Amino acid sequence: MASTSQTASDDRGRGSSRDDHPDPATEAFLAHRNLLFTVAYEMLGSAADAEDVLQETWLRWAGVDLGTVRDQRAYLVRITTRQALTRLRTLGRRRESYVGPWLPEPLLTTPDVAEDVELADSVSMAMLLVLETLGPTERAVFVLREVFDVGYDEIAEAVDKSPAAVRQIAHRARAHVAARRPRGIVSAAEARYALDAFQRAAETGDLQSLLDILAPDVVFLGDGGGVKQAVLRPVVGADKVARLLATGLGRIAGTASLWPAQVNGYPALILRQGGEIDTVVAVRIDDGLITGLYAVRNPEKLSHMQRETTLRR
Repeated sequence: MASTSQTASDDRGRGSSRDDHPDPATEAFLAHRNLLFTVAYEMLGSAADAEDVLQETWLRWAGVDLGTVRDQRAYLVRITTRQALTRLRTLGRRRESYVGPWLPEPLLTTPDVAEDVELADSVSMAMLLVLETLGPTERAVFVLREVFDVGYDEIAEAVDKSPAAVRQIAHRARAHVAARRPRGIVSAAEARYALDAFQRAAETGDLQSLLDILAPDVVFLGDGGGVKQAVLRPVVGADKVARLLATGLGRIAGTASLWPAQVNGYPALILRQGGEIDTVVAVRIDDGLITGLYAVRNPEKLSHMQRETTLRR
């Protein structure tokens, strides 16, 4: 499927004025495209599905009479939210049959995402997994309110609820997330320290440096999607996780390399074999210790690791 920017550009060519400026609909959509992608991605945890939502948003936006639109940004966010909600309900059914743990699709993000600490926190792998525990409407309300500071009246229009109902949903969602999210925003330095230990363990075989920063109840999740070998259930506990990593890293010693990268706004590691991306490793950190290790191996989820993605609030 053509990307939304390509589609919008094609339509711009057909609807542009004589001096080649884009038509107002295309101009507005392209101006807000990165924001709309971020909204869809935070609701879905999937870049591929977020792109599809943007495609659907553009098709609907292209048919709107702009003379009736008071706030183009709000209108576009509303269309995107509705399309994402429809897709999110479909994805829930699809994920029930997913082979092994499901992890969000990692994004190679631009440096400015890490500089916006609240945005980076909201798109981190750990936070996206917390958002997965919300129902579709709760997730939409939480994302729009807490991340993008959308007003209750606007959210109500987007999710087809009353403003009073939206306030109640927001309150429940906020409490739900607060009980499950990392216990504080993690600094880039903390994440780098944890991943440096992981990399040393991988390259030297010294697992003690990794054990030193693993929380006793650390959880390892691997996502192979039934295509690549990965653990089919969460592995819990520092000793079990360390043994799993020792076995796995021992098998690929000498044939693979680990490279640091900015993934979803935080430092992460990319494991390459034969020059190709094999696995993306992200971490969750609480109180200075790794409480979650997330290894994404499903090839269908690694396409957005080839180029940087710009996210916006």
